[in-house]
Amino acid sequence: MNKTELVDKVSKESGLNRVQAASAVDAVVSVIQAALKSGDSVSLVGFGTFSISERAARVGRNPRTGQEIQIPASKQPRFKPGKALKDAVG
Repeated sequence: MNKTELVDKVSKESGLNRVQAASAVDAVVSVIQAALKSGDSVSLVGFGTFSISERAARVGRNPRTGQEIQIPASKQPRFKPGKALKDAVG
């Protein structure tokens, strides 16, 4: 499912028109991104938790040359599904 299909489904389920549904989907994504950027996590009970995981700097290898390269530390978004979502899918 892509964003357009998601907006269509939200529109049908909520009774909003497509413009309002698109605005709602964009707002939810924007709020989650802003919370993660500020270091907060977002928990949606029954759905899951969005959080940030920090990866330490490390030494890697270029597979072609075998040369060592430094991989800098980074922050990665993570999603941990909730029990209700796991039960619904599996």
